[in-house]
Amino acid sequence: MLQSPEAALFPRPLSDYATQPGAGLIDILQQRLADDPFNAVATGIFLIAIVHTFLAARVTAYAHRVQARHDERLRSSGAPAAPAVAAELLHFAGEVEVIFGFWVLPLVLAIAWTKGVEIAKHYLNTGVNYTEPMFVVVIMVIAASRPVMALAEATVGRLSALGGGTPAACWVAILTVGPLFGSIITEPAAMTICALLLARQFFTRGPSTRLKYATLGLLFVNVSIGGTLTHFAAPPILMVARPWGWDTAFVIGHFGWRAVVAILISTSAYYLFFRKELRALATQPAEAIELDADGDTGNPASAIPVWITLVHLAFLVWTVTNSHYPALFVGSFLFFLGFTRATSPHQGRMDLRVPLLVGFFLAGLVIHGGLQAWWIAPVLASLSELPLFLASTILTSFNDNALITYLGTLVPNLSEPLKIALVEGAVTGGGLTVIANAPNPAGQSLLGRFFDGAVVPLFLLLGALFPTIIAALMFRLF
Repeated sequence: MLQSPEAALFPRPLSDYATQPGAGLIDILQQRLADDPFNAVATGIFLIAIVHTFLAARVTAYAHRVQARHDERLRSSGAPAAPAVAAELLHFAGEVEVIFGFWVLPLVLAIAWTKGVEIAKHYLNTGVNYTEPMFVVVIMVIAASRPVMALAEATVGRLSALGGGTPAACWVAILTVGPLFGSIITEPAAMTICALLLARQFFTRGPSTRLKYATLGLLFVNVSIGGTLTHFAAPPILMVARPWGWDTAFVIGHFGWRAVVAILISTSAYYLFFRKELRALATQPAEAIELDADGDTGNPASAIPVWITLVHLAFLVWTVTNSHYPALFVGSFLFFLGFTRATSPHQGRMDLRVPLLVGFFLAGLVIHGGLQAWWIAPVLASLSELPLFLASTILTSFNDNALITYLGTLVPNLSEPLKIALVEGAVTGGGLTVIANAPNPAGQSLLGRFFDGAVVPLFLLLGALFPTIIAALMFRLF
């Protein structure tokens, strides 16, 4: 059925907004609100979702209290234990990965109410590109498979052996080398591998709360900047590489080497600050936990036939190479599922919960983000180089950094220094919040069980602040 012209023009293209010559930023935003008052509705719902994200830890804590009161009432009445409906609903509302998808519901209702049902359907069906969420789901499952994880652990183990193979040496190896994998196998895959290895080698030994948040913040920042050695792996660079004509040589020269230095400085500084506690962890036994998302409880790489590992790596390479073509990487994923079934003695139980939650999170984010261009684009266009870098860093805290750089491609006649400053800010701020970088929800999902129910956004911000400053100084001063 043919779509109406109105449906095809929602959200309103930026080129359709009239701009008076010499108009200031406030005037431009006021005019765009007057041209389409729904902009205020969409952005208001988006801001509510962001606030909800920062309150997720409190919602989860309240859910525990509700369940505890419910359990006490059941015990006093002699009734068998059962989950409380209110507590389960609160747990659902406290899942960070669910929040943006949850607030898509009122957004869609608002679109249908003000614009019409057909326009709402058209926007969800063809107005939003779901390639990145689908890609993240597929790459997370493949990267978290037993053969890939066993190989990654063996590689990190050999590197940590140079430092004696202690928990501290593993910690350093994972947080320096692991994020750089993101330039080859993509940042979501690198985040998955690093988080799973940290869970087994570090978090199960019971580090302090302060060290936990420092580690999580450092991981998020290092992964965000660690994918800048190539032009095809980090989502914020991937979004602009083709429109701006950037290749791997350009990316390494302007971002990559600075990112490597920043990772080494930040990780070394955190190691020196926490060195006593990191060394003391060697005396703490590691709890037995699942190594990866598919239920592997630990299987050395030597126990897996080499040809199976090579096939898994081939699926990984195919998925990365065809990351822009959902029909290809989703179709190959079906073959991957069949292959893992056929080789089940060397595989683990595949649990899709975490990848699907992360994909749901990203899908919700891009649905909301597609309606924010009306204010983000003029904000970016109104800034000079250093203010643009700072604005990009700050805006990344409230949007996926790939969205920020994508919107930069919509700004006409953006100079090369401004393009570089925009991307630098986007990757620098990618560790400040869970929603700042697409792989972050994957890391939180895999490590959240070690944070007393939920990651506190303020503590994460504090843990990521120092490495963020180091990255900013490297990108801006060198």
